[in-house]
Amino acid sequence: MGSLQLVHLTYAGSGKPSAQIVFGPELTTIYGASDTGKTFIVRSVEYMLGGAQLDVPPQAEGYTQILLGLLLPDGSPLTLVRRPATNSTHLHREDLRDLVHRPADAIVNSVHNARSKNSLSIYLMRAMGLDEVLIRKNEAGGTRSLTLTDLVYLSLVTEDRMIAMPSPILRTGTATTRTAETSVMRFLLTGEGDPSVDTGPNAGQRRVNKGQINLLDQLVLDLYAKLDSDESERDLKDRLGRVKTAIDAQSTSLRGADERHREAVRERMTHARRLAGLDERLAEVSDLLGRFGLLEAQYRSDLERLVMVNEAGSILGYFRVGTCVFCGADPEHQHSGHSEQEATQLHVAVQAEAAKTTALLTDLLPTIADLASEREEITQTWQVVKGDLESLDELIAEAEGLLAPLREGLQELLEARSAIERGLELHTRIAELEDKRSRLDGEAAVPATRPAEYIAARIVNDFDSVFQRTLASWDVPAVENSGYDQYNAEIQAGGRPRAGRGKGVRSVLHSAFTTSLARFCIERDLPHLGFVVLDSPVVTYRQPVKYVPQDPDLPDVRITSTVVDRFYEDMLAFPGQAVIIENGDPPLGVLSEATTYNFTAAADGRPGFLP
Repeated sequence: MGSLQLVHLTYAGSGKPSAQIVFGPELTTIYGASDTGKTFIVRSVEYMLGGAQLDVPPQAEGYTQILLGLLLPDGSPLTLVRRPATNSTHLHREDLRDLVHRPADAIVNSVHNARSKNSLSIYLMRAMGLDEVLIRKNEAGGTRSLTLTDLVYLSLVTEDRMIAMPSPILRTGTATTRTAETSVMRFLLTGEGDPSVDTGPNAGQRRVNKGQINLLDQLVLDLYAKLDSDESERDLKDRLGRVKTAIDAQSTSLRGADERHREAVRERMTHARRLAGLDERLAEVSDLLGRFGLLEAQYRSDLERLVMVNEAGSILGYFRVGTCVFCGADPEHQHSGHSEQEATQLHVAVQAEAAKTTALLTDLLPTIADLASEREEITQTWQVVKGDLESLDELIAEAEGLLAPLREGLQELLEARSAIERGLELHTRIAELEDKRSRLDGEAAVPATRPAEYIAARIVNDFDSVFQRTLASWDVPAVENSGYDQYNAEIQAGGRPRAGRGKGVRSVLHSAFTTSLARFCIERDLPHLGFVVLDSPVVTYRQPVKYVPQDPDLPDVRITSTVVDRFYEDMLAFPGQAVIIENGDPPLGVLSEATTYNFTAAADGRPGFLP
């Protein structure tokens, strides 16, 4: 099959320096600072290949012509010239790279229209030998021509589509175009278009069709009976908005009250712990005061006994005749003044003991006074903390009184939201059934001969193998059970749909799908444009990502910056032409082997696409 090759994109205007990118025949990388026109290049290529509109930045003022150079499948050059905000493209069968003044070889409509026989799509599809290919457009088997836009959509991926939730296969996301979009995918993987069939109904089919319509009518009536009110879908949506606003306000109030309640509980716990500590210390001080009081009484009793001993000894020593009461000596062994001497020694001993006991008592009394003062201070503090604790109990009770009605009000709002959402779901289901009824009315019954609807499992498995090899070569883990789910028109990776992943993983999977599809078609000589243009395919993974699983039963892809290097290495071996747009710098090996442009947004180097 023939394919196209991008040669250059040029913006030209009278008196303006040309803004130009020359694409390499294999890998071209355009990288650098943000807001330098990289994405504008992608959108310009899309616009030149049949896009309906292009948002032109102020820097493009004065550029009156957009030139896109192509090589046709037979190797001949073709330059497309289109003015911004127009729907006509001038074709020149030569390689032009500056402001064009000569007459065009042909003028065609830029945007494809089924009623037009003179469009860029028809011209290029004829050049690739695809002008007679038909694809199925509805379940009845009706067909339409394959268009250039069908192929561009699966080859050129803009930055917003790269991370978007919808499937890479579905262009509009509407039920009326889904059959055609999946048919394009089937054509690329098989190389076989759909036959043109007569979709008119026969008598038996009309009876089947009428029965289906009656059944749909009954289902619609049953759904209407389940609606809680006569509100229209728009009224329900308006009320849902108001309820959501009320829920947000109620949730904010509830969070505030709950936080105040938690703060009061935390403070009460602090005060309770402090009160327990005061109780413990007060018990210790009281116990010490009791013990020291007993000791003080003992000391005072000892002093009184010493005084009595001193006085009694003196009296006994002076007035008693006979054996010495102090040393036990008999009268014949006592010397002169013996009693007085012994009384004096007793007095000295008693005085010494009294002095010692007095000193101990003197040391004890300040300690008792300090403990008494501490007990008084602890008692006062205890009263204050106890009062604070009672105030906090009142505050907690008040907060709990506020929380109950707030929670009840929020629950009522949530129930109201659920009721509205059920009503909207019923309206959506009614609309789907009415849409099916309308299509049955418009398309009549199914044809007697139905064209093929699904791709053979063998071919899908072959494509899945290419897709899995691409992910593995990029060092993306968990690639088992990855590929194209044709029944849901979605890409699966690791057994999970692409739409259920984060935006970074979605971009990697979209890039892998687009390059795998191109590789599959090119290597098997199946229809394809022959090139891919990817805007920000792996920009999310410039730095390693630490993964924290949200559900251990559904492990996600754990991707690091290695993906970036492996991605570029794989694209160097891509069998067709590839244009990569990224913010981050490619690996050094890519810079030396690919056609590269670095937009610096600064005076040195090339600031951006437009001068």
